[in-house]
Amino acid sequence: MKRYKVGIVGATGMVGQRFMTLLEKHPWFEVTVLAASARSAGKPYGEAIGNKWCMDTPLADQYKDMIVKDAEKDIEEITSLVDFVFCAVNMKKDEIKALEEAYAKHECPVVSNNSAHRFTEDVPMVVPELNAEHIHIIPSQRKRLGTKRGFIAVKSNCSLQSYVPALFPLHEKFGVKDVLVCTYQAISGAGKTFETWPDMIDNVIPYIGGEEEKSEKEPLKLWGKIEGDRIVSADRPNFTAQCIRVPVSNGHLGAVFVRFDQKPSKDEIIQLWQGFAGRAQELALPSAPKQFLHYFEEDDRPQIKTERNLENGMAVSIGRLREDTQYDYKFVCLSHNTLRGAAGGAVLLAELLAAEGYMD
Repeated sequence: MKRYKVGIVGATGMVGQRFMTLLEKHPWFEVTVLAASARSAGKPYGEAIGNKWCMDTPLADQYKDMIVKDAEKDIEEITSLVDFVFCAVNMKKDEIKALEEAYAKHECPVVSNNSAHRFTEDVPMVVPELNAEHIHIIPSQRKRLGTKRGFIAVKSNCSLQSYVPALFPLHEKFGVKDVLVCTYQAISGAGKTFETWPDMIDNVIPYIGGEEEKSEKEPLKLWGKIEGDRIVSADRPNFTAQCIRVPVSNGHLGAVFVRFDQKPSKDEIIQLWQGFAGRAQELALPSAPKQFLHYFEEDDRPQIKTERNLENGMAVSIGRLREDTQYDYKFVCLSHNTLRGAAGGAVLLAELLAAEGYMD
């Protein structure tokens, strides 16, 4: 695989920082540009980030002296220096849409962590193990944008990464009718640490703005199909969700209740989970977990502290599968929200796009 030059747009935020740690020694991607808001532009990254670096590992020397570009004003220069960009900016949704399209129209592919384009009909929203085929909508998007190389691809919301992968193989075989999910989401999903959000210590907030709508709608696009020049969302399963912020640094936990068209046995469900693999595993992508779904038999697993970093934070952990009095089954599942759910998921998507020839 060739080496690709990569830009990180939104490099000073928490997800931008996570991109930097993941790409520091990546075998295919080399970070050559860091971009952020006008406040940081023109400064060495080490100075721009100051005491806001919040990763567990230190800031790598290779980034400290890189001069930060202006994500909006320097688009022409940035796109001349890279093969594609990761986007993780903190802006209003309409501003993000315009910014990402501007990069794409400069013939620069955009792999986005943002939600702005998730429901643009010709923008693929992809979890590489689940719906890799959706990237084949890109020629239609390029036609609309008037580009030869440029396009936008997005990853789904971070909380979906815990429970939708567990449901995906079950729906394909047994038909999932109804899903009730309650997510318990880490503070890093809000770009916070306990130092910057002391109100979250010893606290639970039973509301995360916009999260429940995403949790109910986005899975249906993942299950959707390409029809002509757009991706049409599926009309089932039926989802209802509650999303709760909990005092955890990293890791989103989902409590799932599910009803089937054809109720499987517990053993059939576990066997499907343990044997499930997708396009990311077929291609042996560098960031792909060797086993995507891990089932734990212990009554008190998975736990956030012990399982969130499973397979470099890119695997999904499942446990407590049992029959329910109102639904057919219930279980819990867990994923690392800034790895599988955010930057890691976007890096894996970029690897898929590169392996399938869309970055060339």
